[in-house]
Amino acid sequence: MGKTLGALAELIEGAEVIGNKDTVIKDIEHDSRKVTEGTLFACIVGAHVDGHNFIPQAKEKGAVAIITDNEDAPMPAGMDVLLVPDLQSALKTVVPFFHDYPAQKMRVIGITGTNGKTSISYMIRAMLRKMGFRVGLIGTIQIMIEDEVLPIHNTTPDVVELQHTMAIMLEKNMDYVVMEVSSHALDQQRVAGVEFDTVIFTNLTQDHLDYHKTLENYKLAKAKLFDMVSNPSAAKNGKTAVVNIDDEAGAFMLEHANCRHMTYAINNEANLRAENIQVLASGAKFDIRHKFGVLPLDLNITGIFNVYNVMAAVGAAMAEGVPLPIIKAALEEFTGVPGRFELVRGGQDFAVIVDYAHTPDGLENIINTARKICEKRIITVFGCGGDRDRTKRPIMGRIAAELSDVIIATSDNPRTEDPAFILSQVVGGVEEVCGDKQHEAIIDRKEAIFRAIRLAESGDIVVIAGKGHEDYQILKDKTIHFDDKEVAMEAIKAKLGE
Repeated sequence: MGKTLGALAELIEGAEVIGNKDTVIKDIEHDSRKVTEGTLFACIVGAHVDGHNFIPQAKEKGAVAIITDNEDAPMPAGMDVLLVPDLQSALKTVVPFFHDYPAQKMRVIGITGTNGKTSISYMIRAMLRKMGFRVGLIGTIQIMIEDEVLPIHNTTPDVVELQHTMAIMLEKNMDYVVMEVSSHALDQQRVAGVEFDTVIFTNLTQDHLDYHKTLENYKLAKAKLFDMVSNPSAAKNGKTAVVNIDDEAGAFMLEHANCRHMTYAINNEANLRAENIQVLASGAKFDIRHKFGVLPLDLNITGIFNVYNVMAAVGAAMAEGVPLPIIKAALEEFTGVPGRFELVRGGQDFAVIVDYAHTPDGLENIINTARKICEKRIITVFGCGGDRDRTKRPIMGRIAAELSDVIIATSDNPRTEDPAFILSQVVGGVEEVCGDKQHEAIIDRKEAIFRAIRLAESGDIVVIAGKGHEDYQILKDKTIHFDDKEVAMEAIKAKLGE
């Protein structure tokens, strides 16, 4: 694969090649460490790093040209320059073209919404693979190319990484790509050049208001996915929007979807409707009523939120033509996702659940699910991240205090903020409603988890919320290894060894 610098320049109005238009570009990269021979190096200026400073390193590793929107940028000897009016806008056009639009050659399923994206993506992957398809997955936890696992740093990678990943998936003969699509990615057009075939809206609750400022802006960002699937110049046929119409934002998403609609709900009439729901400690049983009849399910995952997740996944699978027996078999074999209502078993006589819930709605769902299967007390350990939406901190404090019996507020990923300040905002919400319930504030997350497990008695449930699958903690000056499951297991062993 290769494109000339001149061919790339022709895509961008006002672009200029300084040097040789016939220089062949073999890759596009913005991380100088990943540059290989023949690369076009994108000089992105970020909040903390200016890509122009890494031009010498990129040249040393084989870069033959740079792309920049800074006409005063250093023009290195022996390298050509593609000068564009706006770099980010140019990359959204140039990168998908360079990779020959890989998303047009695979079926692509996109999932957006505040909660549920990861679980739904894994369920869809399981059903498609059961059908015999080769599936790539791009999500919060990891990128998967069939069973090959790659790390990921954002829910949705930027346009350079995403298109490169999709090109690799196409090269490895993936039939499908299932991807989580964050509101940030939609707003920043990281998914530019991706042609979606089936898209899902899960729900809209408070999150990311540090970035979007208002829920209305957040909702508009999510709706862009439904604008994309409705693109009249699409290369592929058979577009479907799968939407939760129990969520009040669902109707808004459908207004943006000029394609086939597949709705799902528990409380409203919909194409897929869950009935006869039984939420048990061991799993969930319910029927999905649809136009062909009823699909009975007996699952190894539990919680009302998972009833919604399953319906979303079923809607996508049906839209893609997966037969009902395959859907049923794959879902009844499905055992869950790392860090999503995950049980930590160490031989103790109380339950310990680790979950990624880091939004008010997510925390409420997890504690309510635990309550349905709990014999005695709910002990909740949770915190809120730094450099993120501050308004949700007291809200989550109130939710934890209202729904739990014992509340231990702690640190999450404080990032550059003072963890004591974050904790004070969370505790403010806790103390508004906790009454005489036992509540503690412990900044050290490990100490907080140990404290919760020391307090646990037979029949209790300890809910450790916020980080789920993450195996790190982001502090002001460093990132350290930290895994809630590992710490919980260590605390259980310490308790049993007393």
